[in-house]
Amino acid sequence: MDGMSRRDFVKAGAFGALGLDLAGYLRKAHAGEVRPAKGQAAIVIFLAGGPSHVDTFDMKPDSPAEIRGEFKPIATNVPGIQISEHLPTLARCADKFAILRGVSHTLAGHELGTEYLSTGSRPVPSLIYPGYGAVVSKELRGAADLPHFVAVPNSPQKAGYLGVRHAPLKTESAPEPGKPFSVRGVALAEGLTVEQFEKRQKLLSQLDTAFAGAETQSKLVEGLDKFGQQAFDMITSPRARKAFDVSLEDPKVASLFGQSRFGMSCLLAARLIEAGVRFVTVTFGGWDTHANNFKQSKETLLPNLDQGLSGLFTTLAAKGLLESTAVLVTGEFGRTPKINERAGRDHWPRAMFVLLAGAGMKGGQVLGASDAKAMEPDGPAITPEQVAASFYHSLGIDFKKEYHTPTGRPVMIVREGSVLPGLFA
Repeated sequence: MDGMSRRDFVKAGAFGALGLDLAGYLRKAHAGEVRPAKGQAAIVIFLAGGPSHVDTFDMKPDSPAEIRGEFKPIATNVPGIQISEHLPTLARCADKFAILRGVSHTLAGHELGTEYLSTGSRPVPSLIYPGYGAVVSKELRGAADLPHFVAVPNSPQKAGYLGVRHAPLKTESAPEPGKPFSVRGVALAEGLTVEQFEKRQKLLSQLDTAFAGAETQSKLVEGLDKFGQQAFDMITSPRARKAFDVSLEDPKVASLFGQSRFGMSCLLAARLIEAGVRFVTVTFGGWDTHANNFKQSKETLLPNLDQGLSGLFTTLAAKGLLESTAVLVTGEFGRTPKINERAGRDHWPRAMFVLLAGAGMKGGQVLGASDAKAMEPDGPAITPEQVAASFYHSLGIDFKKEYHTPTGRPVMIVREGSVLPGLFA
């Protein structure tokens, strides 16, 4: 039946009772209007700078010392899966996420690698592709009084050709333990804060109507005004204010995240998703460890990642939200298997890790592999396009869907993508 599963056939029969025949169902399915996926919201954790795969989720204990480094692997709660000794809490909840190893590309620069892993499309000079958050905010409509795309505290993701209405609301700072998180710090379009927006609106209301009319001739200004007003209304609503206020969280739940900036940002992400926000991204920088890789990783980077990320997985699962929330954890690339003269590791896009969880994606497994020295994929590489396609698939978004740029150019969301075999339960 043209690739239609038995489950879809049963669904089509059920739709008949609602006045939708099989042909109509197939038309809607082809148009991407039928959403069998479990995902209703998403969180992307971006580890800016490029974390070392060898010292985290793809360790090589049998390699020479100049590759395996100082850290030892430990067992997780999934038999046969090991990760770094400095990720003990994540090891105890490894059944909740999938580890992708042997993810590979060729862009060793921060900016290009970041754009690639934030969109699933290889960067080109002629076009700015929309990031994950922009696509999700366009495809999954949320409540009118909540922001659709929140970045904590900021994000490299861009709206691209989708336009400013799909740009993120940036908090510009991380919450502090036990303190209300003021939405006054949230940025609207082009970095405009709520307070600045209020002043701007007051000023515009005092302007001569002819002058105000001239301003509305600009489509860009009109777009910014609409986005700004919508964003302002969202983040000043009572529901949004409550979602942003991390001090209202149950202390037992909050304690799971620790008190680091990253941990508190993950707590905020969980609260926003629980409130109904469709997409949240958290950026955690500091992973560009060209020097003192092991010292930085052991003392701050890995402990903060361990507690914040495990808190996120555990809390989403405990609240029944992991089944409906897709989680993607990635940097822009991995780091060199061979340790350099400064006890660091340099840029290495040919092998890296990615974590995926929730929304029907099966946890407690490893997909893909790198070779014995963590230098290349061992077998077929996992591409950023496959990561993106799988992420969108978990949310019921047709990654082959075509958008049109302002000039009318048709562009697929992910041109070369495919869903990773074995990822979905």
